[in-house]
Amino acid sequence: MSIIHKTTLTPTKLELLTAWLPAQPWYAATGRAPELSKAGGFRLDDPKGDVGIEFMVVQDASGDRPAWYHVPMTYRAAPLDGADRALIGTTEHGVLGRRWVYDGPHDPVFVTQLLALLQGRAEPQAQSVSHTPDPSVTAELTGAGSDGLAGAGPDVPAGGGSDVPAGAAEAPAVADGPDATRLVVAGGGPALEVTRVLRPESGAETTEAVRGHVTAGWQLPDGGEARGRFVVLRDAVS
Repeated sequence: MSIIHKTTLTPTKLELLTAWLPAQPWYAATGRAPELSKAGGFRLDDPKGDVGIEFMVVQDASGDRPAWYHVPMTYRAAPLDGADRALIGTTEHGVLGRRWVYDGPHDPVFVTQLLALLQGRAEPQAQSVSHTPDPSVTAELTGAGSDGLAGAGPDVPAGGGSDVPAGAAEAPAVADGPDATRLVVAGGGPALEVTRVLRPESGAETTEAVRGHVTAGWQLPDGGEARGRFVVLRDAVS
């Protein structure tokens, strides 16, 4: 299970994201530098223990009203081949040393474990506490969605992990939209949409195109909690 080290990061995750977010197509520019704070999230384990996987929600207070962004990140001890455009930055970890921080949807280990979460083979972990599952995070998959996922994703052994066989570790096809990032994984079938712009009132709608979703919560400025779909599995668009 996830081990959370109580140590320093230089620069911090929020400092990395402050520089990175304004260049993303789904970020709503306010004319000022982002004013970020952590608002929620959770983690997944890499069964091999090599790659950190975090689903982070940040609140941006630089505009007239707060905005919430969902930024899944992976943490690696070495650069990920072919993923330069997905690099958020590097940071010095007080225990683990230099870490390369990537935008999660571009990382095959992230995709593998996200699919495992949807299929009930991975358990969400608390964002900031070691060895602690987070039951507030829910994953739902319809029967049709399960069938569609059977051949999707990097071809890894049962349980996933970071040792992806040669030829299967290519990054998924990633397309950023105004509110979400769509992943078309190997094998075709349904497409994963990672919600980037979270809204307290959104995410509850159901449509025939939705085959599954991952739902979690984040904190509001008044101390309340909002919930929404962090990831949606949809029918592929032909």
